[in-house]
Amino acid sequence: MMETVEILGIPFAKITQQEAICKLEEFLTEPKNHVIVTPNPEGVMQARRNPAFCDALKSADLSLADGTGILLASRFLRKALPERVRGIDTIFALLDSLSQKRDFTAYFLGGTPGTAQKAKENMQKKYPCLKVTGFHHGFFPPEDQEKIIAEINQLSPEILLICTGMPRAEIWATTNKNINARLTMCLGGTLDIMAGTAKHAPPFLRKIGLEWLYRLARQPSRFKRMLDIPRFVVAVLSSPAQRKKPRI
Repeated sequence: MMETVEILGIPFAKITQQEAICKLEEFLTEPKNHVIVTPNPEGVMQARRNPAFCDALKSADLSLADGTGILLASRFLRKALPERVRGIDTIFALLDSLSQKRDFTAYFLGGTPGTAQKAKENMQKKYPCLKVTGFHHGFFPPEDQEKIIAEINQLSPEILLICTGMPRAEIWATTNKNINARLTMCLGGTLDIMAGTAKHAPPFLRKIGLEWLYRLARQPSRFKRMLDIPRFVVAVLSSPAQRKKPRI
């Protein structure tokens, strides 16, 4: 049983990135689908307002601490996670690891029209052992959902990468938990990075956990969402776990 740490009611695996890669490769050997989520502080706060999203995060097979705020909160609450495990870093590390061992397959779902196709081209060039058997943009109407699910089931990819935004991706993945894949990974804007239509924050900002500031500078429309970061801080500071600590 994997040890987890709860931050404001949301469980996170007490795991390093290398351990996460080993766990994902283990999941790939099992004949069933596994849902992987990577909540950050914004996600935790959204889950407090959205019961379906909260249930999706709690029922995931693996929840990774994607956010410096999650790591700091765990330390503040004296149930420290070993390290931050970013979703984007984890998927690239997994692709690197698998490429050294064998051929493998994936399906890309998400992004604007054309993004998933470009991501497929770039990733297959970067990882010759990877075959992206199918792809679809993330702006599909409800009536197209059954067709997309049928295509994924028919293609049976090992890795299903869903980048339709939080919480839509996580709820969709949980609703379709029995889809014919081994890993369903909910990874936000990863396809945009793979396609080259978006860029990583500079390394020094990533190192100190300020990617959110870089994203906000490039996308001012994210401001309303970013208000969940100070709300997260206040919620952690006032959480029952903190109030129950004995005085020294």
